Amino acid sequence: MTRSAIQLSRLLDELESLYGPPHPSWPTDPYLFLVWWHCGYPASDIACAKGWASLTKSVGTTPEKLLATSPEKLAAALKPGGMVPELRAQRLKEIAMRVKDHLDGDLRSALTGPLDKARKELKKFPNIGDPGVDRILLFAHIAPIAAVPSNSPHVLVRILLGRERENYGVNYREAQTAIESQTPAAFDARTRAYLLLKQHAQQTCKRTNPRCDCCPISTSCAFFSGKLRGRPAPASN
Repeated sequence: MTRSAIQLSRLLDELESLYGPPHPSWPTDPYLFLVWWHCGYPASDIACAKGWASLTKSVGTTPEKLLATSPEKLAAALKPGGMVPELRAQRLKEIAMRVKDHLDGDLRSALTGPLDKARKELKKFPNIGDPGVDRILLFAHIAPIAAVPSNSPHVLVRILLGRERENYGVNYREAQTAIESQTPAAFDARTRAYLLLKQHAQQTCKRTNPRCDCCPISTSCAFFSGKLRGRPAPASN
């Protein structure tokens, strides 16, 4: 095992000792995740959970129930999840219609087979790009992809390389490469990495004003080391 692999393994162990064993707070079924993702806006675990609770109580989540519900009632059910409930209601109807009419009500079965085919299928749904596809395929146990939390690819880049790049795609690829090279290609290992890095971003390694003073892994972090020297560590090329 390489030195960097030992480092990432230790970092994840330290994060787990701080936050506890991680568990997803969202549905892992591909179709239900798409519904959950549109239950809140701006999308966050808290916002989506509020909209999801309201939707499941007052409407339901099956394609048939979503399609049978009026846009007004659907928007009202989604309102606890945040902004633009009318637009999110429209998106849910689009998702439900596609799954019901084009995929015989079974999105998971449509994702079996070649990964390229599965990725193309998922990208046909609204607001799902590459990070969302990676997340769905990983947590649905379709492929052990090295998914990276879409709103926090900066975490691993900071820790391992010093500071994030300005380009989001570069940050995502660098974080994904680190996970691919330093964790086993197994569902448990990669869902664990995803969840711990996501929680660390939410609670400590925030995009702006990171809480380095109380970070449990600051002594192993290249970003923090650069701050101690009075300047950020150079980004990789």
